[in-house]
Amino acid sequence: MDRHRVGHLGTADADGKPLVVPLCFACTRDSIYSVVDEKPKRVAASRLRRLRHIAANPQLSLLVDHYEEDWSRLSYILVEGHARVLRSGKEHKAALQLLRKKYQQYRAMKLEGKPVIKISPRRVIYWKAG
Repeated sequence: MDRHRVGHLGTADADGKPLVVPLCFACTRDSIYSVVDEKPKRVAASRLRRLRHIAANPQLSLLVDHYEEDWSRLSYILVEGHARVLRSGKEHKAALQLLRKKYQQYRAMKLEGKPVIKISPRRVIYWKAG
């Protein structure tokens, strides 16, 4: 998954209303992290639906796919798991280091204190055409 640059996070609120958003992510052996970064948002970070969904219903999916016009080369990784939001601490700091290592753009952003979504996989499905 580390060679992929973007995934799609699927969450649902307490009533089951879904949301899918693209996100940048970095992985460790046991966890996947994404930060609510400084890219423009329509609302304050605390009001983002993805964070409200996680607070109400921490179950989610993350899809990381590879698409080409040659459909014999299609593949994806689907992660099903649960999430929690980190706001500080050693794990938060380590997640930011991982994300900055992967994404040069994050090196210039002030991410300390920004919410980090931690995904703990429960099930991982790999699929590849052919």
